[in-house]
Amino acid sequence: MQTSDKTARQLYDEFKANPTRKRFGFGRMPALINIDLQKAYTGVGEFATAYETDPKQVDYVNELAAAFRERGFPVVWTYVAYMASGEDCGVWGTRSDTPDSLQNIKVGSRRAEFDDRLKIDQVRDIIVNKRMASAFFETNLGSIFTFHGDDTIVITGGSTSGCVRATVVDSLSRSFRTIVAEECVADKHESPHFANLYDMAVKYADVLPVAEVLQHIRQMAPAAGAAR
Repeated sequence: MQTSDKTARQLYDEFKANPTRKRFGFGRMPALINIDLQKAYTGVGEFATAYETDPKQVDYVNELAAAFRERGFPVVWTYVAYMASGEDCGVWGTRSDTPDSLQNIKVGSRRAEFDDRLKIDQVRDIIVNKRMASAFFETNLGSIFTFHGDDTIVITGGSTSGCVRATVVDSLSRSFRTIVAEECVADKHESPHFANLYDMAVKYADVLPVAEVLQHIRQMAPAAGAAR
């Protein structure tokens, strides 16, 4: 194992300045997954579980979602929420049992609600209640993306070291070209945030500035039959 006195942020910044891997790149048909942008994780000052990395994260996510819709590309929003017993959280929910615990985000609760700042199209967008870290685990996203012919997945949301990373790994494992919009992902602590951006950039995804992602999406041809 190599040792270093550099911070995770420094390692990530060095990789960005001098990447050692070629990009996966965009394919022909992208989809957007916005992970768990719900009040439990975005309501800073209201919930102890909430966090913020880039103060413009929600604005950027809204821009991405609008650009995807304009081209007729799928837009997905996930959230976590559990039944009253919490048993659908499984063993993941057994490590603690406080009002802030994961399994105590109940269906219909304020913690389960999407952030009020988000612009979600309740008719066109795809909303998924996921129970585990990855957006793909025991959800119908795989079949939805097959139906649309998607080959590229752009990912936003939180947390960088948890549900974002799990979704990125599952996305690549399904042979999707995987893109992380850098300013659109967040974590509670700096070190795991940048450590996971670094690790994903080296192994599993293209970690790109949101401006670059937006520029690419806006230049793509619309999906067949897309309403403009």
